[in-house]
Amino acid sequence: MTTIARVTSRTSSVPLHTPFVTALRRTETTDTVVVTVTDSDGRTGWGEAPQVWQVTGESLASATACIETMLAPAVTGRRLDDRDDLAAAAGAVQRAVARNFGAKAALDAALHDLVAQAEGISVAALLATRPDGIPEVLTTDVTLSAGAADGLADAARSRVAGGFATLKMKVGTDASTDVQRVASVRDAVGPAVAIRLDANQGWTREEAVQVIRALEVADLGVEFVEQPVVADDVEGLAWVRERVGLPVMADESCYGPYDLERIIRLGAADLVNVKLAKCGSLAVGRDMLRRAHDAGLRTIVGSMMESHVGVGAAAALVAAEPTTEVSDLDAAWWSVSSPVIGGITYSDNQIQLPRAPGFGITGLAEVP
Repeated sequence: MTTIARVTSRTSSVPLHTPFVTALRRTETTDTVVVTVTDSDGRTGWGEAPQVWQVTGESLASATACIETMLAPAVTGRRLDDRDDLAAAAGAVQRAVARNFGAKAALDAALHDLVAQAEGISVAALLATRPDGIPEVLTTDVTLSAGAADGLADAARSRVAGGFATLKMKVGTDASTDVQRVASVRDAVGPAVAIRLDANQGWTREEAVQVIRALEVADLGVEFVEQPVVADDVEGLAWVRERVGLPVMADESCYGPYDLERIIRLGAADLVNVKLAKCGSLAVGRDMLRRAHDAGLRTIVGSMMESHVGVGAAAALVAAEPTTEVSDLDAAWWSVSSPVIGGITYSDNQIQLPRAPGFGITGLAEVP
């Protein structure tokens, strides 16, 4: 009988090669809690809880306290022989504490990693029911941090020269100049590059409609606009969507299944962004994608500023349950190095999933 023997957590801070700036925050490091779960057969599963004060409210201290005080005792000693045991352990994680979705996602990912390793398959294969096999390579967009028009244009040229074909622009810092910045990027990269926008809750309802209509008139080829209004104003999201032609995506307004159902009921969005640090579980994330697709919503999977551990879990979700649009999996690309050995790797706009079982992580790396 295999049991869960030990849960450990350690903080990780990895420098970014370029500052990451949105309407909500600026950071020059990826700060996370890396979680390991060891079973009685000596295998180790990996997960990660990101610190994102302005979005989830979780911090390194709170995630560590949640993991060590509540989640570890909920799973230590439990059987982990098969998928039924996995479902039971994962359920115990979800029931152990309210919210704290990043911490829950970290434990949940590590449990999936363990069972996948025991079965000799990837986490994506463990999650999937698709008949056509699991892809080994995924495509991601890349973010352009909020900034002045000239700097954004230069950054956009650099990203495209580096192999990226989909740019995610951070807007919402100044509604009066957001259209000008988008136009500057479009002029810099030409018509063939996809541009999507993320306001990160930065506009009022009225500003959102004004800016999005101006974007439509300017015909700048924008794919969609993500989270134009504050997260709690789902009615406002629906209000904006009714008044514009460009597709609207819900991100911070959509944490878990309840939020998704509310968005569907109100007709508040054309797309949703599913993130593990919001929903707290790979299985829940998979089921949310399926529900969104059934309701006619388009989808992406995103991540917070996480390292290769957290993005590896998000990538496994996409490989198991494909999204309708290119997903937002570039977070670890910003890091100067990975905190672990193995796992996902980047090549231009592609993410190579590991061939090894689980997440393919074999240990901690020396972070400079």
